[in-house]
Amino acid sequence: MYSSLAIVALSAQPPGVNELCVCVSHQRLVRTSYAIQSRSTGIPASTLWRRANNRPSVADKAANQQYLTPQEEQALVEYVLRLADNGYPLPVKFLRSLALIIVRQRSSNFQITDPSLKVRPPGKNWPQGFYRRHPQLKARRLRAIDWKRDGRHIEDKVRHWFDIIGRELADPSILLENVYNMDETGVLLSVLNSLKVLVGRDDLRKHRGTTVKRTLVTAIECISADGRFLHPLIIWPAATHRSSWTTHPTPGWHFACTKTGYTNTEISLYWVEHVFDPQTRDRAGGRPRLLICDGFGTHESLEVMKFCFTNRIILCRLPSHTSHKLQPCDVGVFSPLKTAYRAQVEQACRAGVSTIGKPHFTYLYDRARKEAFTPRNIRSAWSRSGLFPFDPSRVLRECQAFRSEIQTTIPVEPPTVSYNICHTPNTSDNFVLLRSEVEQDTQNLDGVCKRRLQTLSRATEKVFAERALLLEENRILFEQNNEKTCRQSSGLTVVGHAKVMSYEDIVEAQKKRDITVTEQATRKKRSKAGGKLLSRSEEKRKAEQEIQAWDMNDYCLVLDL
Repeated sequence: MYSSLAIVALSAQPPGVNELCVCVSHQRLVRTSYAIQSRSTGIPASTLWRRANNRPSVADKAANQQYLTPQEEQALVEYVLRLADNGYPLPVKFLRSLALIIVRQRSSNFQITDPSLKVRPPGKNWPQGFYRRHPQLKARRLRAIDWKRDGRHIEDKVRHWFDIIGRELADPSILLENVYNMDETGVLLSVLNSLKVLVGRDDLRKHRGTTVKRTLVTAIECISADGRFLHPLIIWPAATHRSSWTTHPTPGWHFACTKTGYTNTEISLYWVEHVFDPQTRDRAGGRPRLLICDGFGTHESLEVMKFCFTNRIILCRLPSHTSHKLQPCDVGVFSPLKTAYRAQVEQACRAGVSTIGKPHFTYLYDRARKEAFTPRNIRSAWSRSGLFPFDPSRVLRECQAFRSEIQTTIPVEPPTVSYNICHTPNTSDNFVLLRSEVEQDTQNLDGVCKRRLQTLSRATEKVFAERALLLEENRILFEQNNEKTCRQSSGLTVVGHAKVMSYEDIVEAQKKRDITVTEQATRKKRSKAGGKLLSRSEEKRKAEQEIQAWDMNDYCLVLDL
């Protein structure tokens, strides 16, 4: 999983300057001293004098020295917030390129830039100063995740899951100690991450020597709601098992081998029969056991469902693409397990082990399990998944968190005189109101100045119209892109719903198995007949011909049953 530093939106209010503008206007209309105005308003007299004499304020002077003007920065802020609201937060490293595009556009026609135009790019620290100047923005490191696992797409599945599992957990015959969760996890033998280390001040090395072994070993783990964990089943990526791989004593562990190192139907059935059932049967005492697993196909084979139904094991399937939120093993156990395993590998390398291989795995993995599979971590995993204690809002809050964090629409107050005097108009209506006030204040100007003001007004109206068209075009493109992505990623059949396996599911699976066996037998018979399926009379005639050819008429007879 790669992470990216992106900009997300927070709520903030723009700083008000109405009071200072009113004071300056009052000073011009009523001749009072700056000291009196300062005592009544709390604004320094020097600030009032500079503003009355058209001297730039400290903020305006700093704005003139910035790479973008305040209006351009505000437009960029709105663009960033709009991207975040559509689900595509802007990476911080792209801010400099967008600022350069805005500067290039100053002397170019609409959406047409001159490639020969040389413009100074912003400095390397400009993005940090940009989002610090605008408190409605915040830099945050986000992990990349499949769109199918995004909170907006799985919220309905999560609600359906808690409806299903809530009815099962409400059964008084199902005790806390008889609720389990199983899942597979892959462990790389020896792949270490970067670490902050201590070296000599003159040491210029940028790397550290270590072993890299990308062999993936699969472990099937199971935890209970009362803080216990069962013995694992280790799957080696090999065709045969070697005795040197299990020299470290691990009583109760089970081992299997596949060419790919992943589980299959036979291994899943073996795990239920020889790992899960023996370790949980006596504690259950005849009560039903609830086993939560994901929707992987090997967990729901016909043999597994028959065994679970016979032994009062209730299989509960998680909805698709929700295991990172709903499965206790993924939520709170596997991450500290792999962190502890990497720490064990680091310690082994420092001790002089040149290559971490399969003979080292059981020793290192056993120590990592003892460190990570603590009752506190296991109970925390069940709590974070919203099961014990039963609290669906614990998960639903995370699915809905982005809606409360992102706020791209800022309420605009009705335009007033003081608003237009002190603020730049951000809508076409506000600009029309400001233009009418300017025309009233400039009645004594000559015809040339009035024509220039009219030209400026028409240009501004055109820019607002082009901006509105661009915003609408971007909205349509975003909607089409999201609809296309969702349509192409969805399959033709509805799969992956939360479900509790019942006897009817076993009957349905048996029917599908019988149909598959019948089709396979039919294909074999058709291939033997040269691709042609013979009728009953043709099969009888062919059998009589074969008996006669072998001169077995006295011993064989074809019966028509």
